Amino acid sequence: MEWLTKLSKSIEYIEENLTGQISYDEAAKIACCSTYYFQRMFSYVAGVPLSKYIRDRRMTQAAFDIQSDNSKITDIGFKYGYTSPTAFNRAFQNVHGISPTAARTQGVPLKAYLPIRFKISVTGDESMRYRIEEKEAFRIAGVRIPLSEDMEENSQTVPIFWEKLWREHRISEITNLSDQEHQKLLGVNIYSHQHYIFYYVAVATNKPLPKGMEEYEIPAATWVVLQCDGHYPQSIQYMYKRFLTEWLPFSGYQYAELPDIEVYPVSDQKPTSGHSEIWIAIKKQ
Repeated sequence: MEWLTKLSKSIEYIEENLTGQISYDEAAKIACCSTYYFQRMFSYVAGVPLSKYIRDRRMTQAAFDIQSDNSKITDIGFKYGYTSPTAFNRAFQNVHGISPTAARTQGVPLKAYLPIRFKISVTGDESMRYRIEEKEAFRIAGVRIPLSEDMEENSQTVPIFWEKLWREHRISEITNLSDQEHQKLLGVNIYSHQHYIFYYVAVATNKPLPKGMEEYEIPAATWVVLQCDGHYPQSIQYMYKRFLTEWLPFSGYQYAELPDIEVYPVSDQKPTSGHSEIWIAIKKQ
């Protein structure tokens, strides 16, 4: 429960600085995690990327200001960090569907995005299937793409990457690398504190690395393995959220900030749903 309290304090920091400079690094520091993992966890728990949440909140407050006082539109835009009237107009229209000037007309429909409040909900009607495993370090090999610290951008990049691999028939090339008894296809999100981020589609293997592929050693760790069933990627995203809001707060563990691993069954054709697992590294509080 402590980490949700910290996450709530980071939201308070954002709210207090809607008209000033918001530092993702500072918000992450308040939440006691890296900037990348803060954004990642926020997007799963809140259901929207952090960048979009901040834009929506600023444009909500900007709409209130536009309708409640006679300040110039450009001054209101500047108040919320937009030095360019064009940029403010574009951001406002993306949220409300009308221009800031039109928003001054009484009776026009606007949208309000209220501050997020994190709290523990009474749950228990839906069980979570999981197991905890100690695992030695192991090597993965496959293909990868670089990611950014912008979760909104990554949410589009990763599905396109999977589509490309299926279209180019590279999935079978990757799965043929596996020398494990039970073949599994892995989606691995790797973040380094040296600020490089990669997403791998890979398998666990000790075979020699083929040309055109990359390898990475997953460190030894304690893992919570969550069972997922349903459509991809919604079932995965849903289980991440349940892990962060239902399992983690009461488990006595904390997030270890190691690679997150999605485990999919090997298939000859692109699956749209089915059984999968999420491996998340944890450590004792």
